[in-house]
Amino acid sequence: MSGTRIKQRTALAGILALALCPRLNGESLTLEEIRESVLANSRSLAQYHLAVQSAALDERAQTYTYLPALTLGASASISLWDERPLSNGTAQPEGTPAGERFGTALSFGVSQKVWDGGKHLVLRAINALNSEITRKEALAAYYAALEAADSACFAALRAEAALESADSALEKAVLALSLAELRLDAGMIRQGEYLEALAEKENRETGQKAAERELRLCRAKLSVLTGVRDAKPLPVDFAEREALIQRLADLDAEEAEGLYRALLKTAAARNPDLARSGLYSRQAGASLSLAKRDYVPTLNAGFSTGLQYSPSGGFSLSGGRFSLSGSIPLDFPLTGVNVAKKRLVLEEAKLQYLNAESSLELDLQTAFLDALTQAGQTRSSRRALDYADRHFAYVQELFTLSQNSLSALLDAAALVSANRNQLINAQYGFLSALSRLRSLAACNDDGELSGLLLGPSISQAP
Repeated sequence: MSGTRIKQRTALAGILALALCPRLNGESLTLEEIRESVLANSRSLAQYHLAVQSAALDERAQTYTYLPALTLGASASISLWDERPLSNGTAQPEGTPAGERFGTALSFGVSQKVWDGGKHLVLRAINALNSEITRKEALAAYYAALEAADSACFAALRAEAALESADSALEKAVLALSLAELRLDAGMIRQGEYLEALAEKENRETGQKAAERELRLCRAKLSVLTGVRDAKPLPVDFAEREALIQRLADLDAEEAEGLYRALLKTAAARNPDLARSGLYSRQAGASLSLAKRDYVPTLNAGFSTGLQYSPSGGFSLSGGRFSLSGSIPLDFPLTGVNVAKKRLVLEEAKLQYLNAESSLELDLQTAFLDALTQAGQTRSSRRALDYADRHFAYVQELFTLSQNSLSALLDAAALVSANRNQLINAQYGFLSALSRLRSLAACNDDGELSGLLLGPSISQAP
């Protein structure tokens, strides 16, 4: 077993062991704590932990099937009457000494498959592949749980930020309404402008209530996933990801293509779903080889002996017997059909592997383009929000000096709200894209993914 495989199995054992950890209790959790809680609360990971152990036992049991089969038997008997001829229709038994009525025997045998056409070796390979498939499935479930944890955390944070944006929009609407009331009382605006401000205030209140509802739903989902009552995620520090945002936002088309090809190479080597599809193909090939073994003769050897005891005769040893038997299969039509079916299964497995490759490439490309797009939108939305805030302050000042209309003030406030929401969506969309990339590339942690994305530019795909 190679050192890499040992490390993978060790890491997998640690991953699956998280399913047995106790739940965390608390409210405010960091992203890492949320991930650990989701892993510990995952029933599917606990099931895969058991499935991996079961597959290992199946693999061990197959090894034992080729060992010699030992049998040990014991028997005891008693004679109730002797066999005598009938005279005048009546049996005439004669007395038999009691010592001759009882008897005991002990038997021992051993048998061994000398040659089974190589089926044992093929079955061992199939069981080993099945164990590896189960481990890959567990690893895929692990990354799926991590992605679900990230999604729930980011959704809750996005909803919280959206609620803050709704509060800010409502404050501006209330301010505009108060100014409109003053202008209306002074006869400086028409009733229609005041009603416009009133409608905008009511609209922002509705948006605030919808944001509150969305936040409660997101936190409830997070609590279910983590098993933590009233779980609340702590804010994510975007400053720590600023270098990555700038790096991806500044990539030109050639650099982006090179970076994508590097990610695809890493994902193709490490993605558990793709690896599982490859193992299924190998397992189908082994099953085809096993079906072909039905054409091959088999040979068995055996040895048996026994020990008898009776009170009158004492102990006696029966002769040892060695046997050698072979069989030549002649059911060629049925074997041919089974071989043809296994060959079709192999072709199907190869097609499934090609589909898995295509799906991985498409999913990775989608996530990568999402990361690039959201990084660029994050940077541009920040500038747009800054300009919108300054524009609102300028319009508010003009409105205070009666040099601007109420509609202009409301439009400026709406522009601030729209740009703030756009920034929120871009920031958490960027984090979601990174989470998806980490899952597809099977990175051990966020730092490893950042290292891949921040690595040297690749001018041309290999």
